[in-house]
Amino acid sequence: MGYTSLGKIRNERKILFPNIVYVMEITLGHSPDADDAFMFYGIASNKLESSNFRIRHVIEDIESLNKRALKHELDVTAISAHAYAYLSDYVILRSGGSFGLSYGPIVISKANLSLSQLKRSTIATPGKMTSANLLLNFVLGKFKEKEMPFQTIPNAVLNNTVDAGLVIHEAQITYDNSKLYNVLDLGAWWAAQTGGLPVPLGINVASNKSMKIEEIRQFDSYFRNSILYSLKNFDAAVDFAMRYSRGQPKDVIARFIKMYVNNTTIDMGDKGQESLKRMFAMAKDRGILSIDQLHFA
Repeated sequence: MGYTSLGKIRNERKILFPNIVYVMEITLGHSPDADDAFMFYGIASNKLESSNFRIRHVIEDIESLNKRALKHELDVTAISAHAYAYLSDYVILRSGGSFGLSYGPIVISKANLSLSQLKRSTIATPGKMTSANLLLNFVLGKFKEKEMPFQTIPNAVLNNTVDAGLVIHEAQITYDNSKLYNVLDLGAWWAAQTGGLPVPLGINVASNKSMKIEEIRQFDSYFRNSILYSLKNFDAAVDFAMRYSRGQPKDVIARFIKMYVNNTTIDMGDKGQESLKRMFAMAKDRGILSIDQLHFA
């Protein structure tokens, strides 16, 4: 990341030339998922231009982005909310979060397993740092898990590679319910435990090592405007997001987007912040994590 201008003047000389427009080049990580693509439509399609930022998009699955954030390789990135506990020098953006509204990840199985049976089962998970994994840990305690790419989990259950699978993204609504049972709804569990707080699943963070807080807030506003643009131009934004449909029809992808691009996505507000604080407090009470302070833009 660095600053550039038409004359390629170095950043440390910026103060000498206040009339020159400087553009900050940032790396922006997001996942190859329809809801992320929808949110970034305004930015990625150049429908919304910025005089402050030039974006280099980095598109990888969420657990890979979690790991890259651990190494502090990206200026701004989507991460699992759970992963924030392991990071330093990142600030949570108010926009772009994925919060379920009494729904969220589910556990599927070919057998209608009870909770006690599930605790003895091998469960496929989409990554140790995913929020889904943390929520499942809240319910089951320690369990036998087999980590695999999230999109392969339903077939792994069907093929008896594992006893059950923790599914995220559109697989929550596209799994074959004629062959698989929803044996644990983590969104419903969270809502019951918290009095209906949004389910904190994904957030976006910005580096306060490579960006000043004013720049982070400028980007947060830019991102929020992109989300608002997508909502205003819903059909076009869904068409753009279909490149990450993974073979699902447009109506299914539109339904999934409507689930996870909601008012809390535009700005998490007090409820979004409270849900994040509650998740980490629950993790601390259970001896899973210890994080004392969250830093918001």
